[in-house]
Amino acid sequence: MIEVENLRKAFGEVKAVDGVSFTARDGEITGLLGPNGAGKTTTLRMLYTVMRADAGQVLVDGIRAADDRFAVRKRLGVLP
Repeated sequence: MIEVENLRKAFGEVKAVDGVSFTARDGEITGLLGPNGAGKTTTLRMLYTVMRADAGQVLVDGIRAADDRFAVRKRLGVLP
């Protein structure tokens, strides 16, 4: 299961992601929808540990992405 809680990321004055939270349960399909510039790619980059969040947390199977990015990467398959 993937849990995203109050995720935030800014680039200078620009808030790319501002308080995103969702749960993607095993066996379900979850999608991120929004217009260009809404923060979808930035959110996914934080989820699969390519980018660090300014605030909030990502948990993959109960493992905090900020604490053990390699364990998180072992549990994800990503095709950007």
